[in-house]
Amino acid sequence: MNISFVIPAYNCQDTIVETVESIFDQNFEEGDEILIVDDLSTDSTVRVLKELATKYPSIRLFFHHVNKGTAAAGRNTAIEQAKHELIFCVDADNVLVPGSVSKLKKYMLDNQADAAAFGEIHFFKDGEDGSKKLVYKTVFKSGVYKLADALSVNYFIGQSGNYLYTKQSWLKAGRYFEPTLINQTLDSWTFTIRQLGVGCKLVKLADTHYLHRRTGSSHWNREIKKGSVSLAALTGIMPFLNQITDEDVDYIFGKETRYTWFDDLEKRPIHLKSGETGTGALKIVSVNEHVKKYPLWKRIIGAVLREIKA
Repeated sequence: MNISFVIPAYNCQDTIVETVESIFDQNFEEGDEILIVDDLSTDSTVRVLKELATKYPSIRLFFHHVNKGTAAAGRNTAIEQAKHELIFCVDADNVLVPGSVSKLKKYMLDNQADAAAFGEIHFFKDGEDGSKKLVYKTVFKSGVYKLADALSVNYFIGQSGNYLYTKQSWLKAGRYFEPTLINQTLDSWTFTIRQLGVGCKLVKLADTHYLHRRTGSSHWNREIKKGSVSLAALTGIMPFLNQITDEDVDYIFGKETRYTWFDDLEKRPIHLKSGETGTGALKIVSVNEHVKKYPLWKRIIGAVLREIKA
């Protein structure tokens, strides 16, 4: 099965080339496609995107005529036009590890899952000398991840939004919710919660990861201080209140706790009527090392082959 790679783009002129190149670096197979949606960037992103599309014919570009202000809108626009059943979303400032997507796809198909995510996220910062320095990594439990797990910790793969899933699961979850209220930090979290809430099977593959760039201008950092995150999270769980215990529904909508329940998930997880208990199983590991580069000879051969195919 082929994959439609989806990249929402906004003012990412300095990072998106590396993101696209990481897809072509042993993660792109014959017949795959890359769909990039620009959300009315104000820098030189559009010029960079057109140059990439000229270099790689498998790239398809789309442009919003108004700024919608959320990656959710760009993902919906792209997936509507996607040719393939498998969708892999990656942000315009993140980097895929060579050969990682094929492993994830195989794991997802072998487990007859609707979605599959890497078991780890490695966060890095760009050094002044052009190097990448790892800051920390998050390690999630492997295997099947369920709604109870997601509601037992305030950070899981849903926040990142960088994973593989079927187009059918996107439709079943009601597409990405495009928020219109203040605080749009949880657009990806909301989508994953809705996938889990409608019964989609999400699996995590141990000992795999992608590289997540830490910048002060990221969507999360731009939006996190706008309004209440807990109130924003209500948009994700609202359709599934019937699955949550009455006591916890009262807790979520409490006069004081409605503003804090999301931040307090690790101390006070949300319980389901089914009795299923989530583990969360999130581990944050501090690191202080540079990202290991893929062997130079393999990168050179890969680049030459991509030029020949282009």
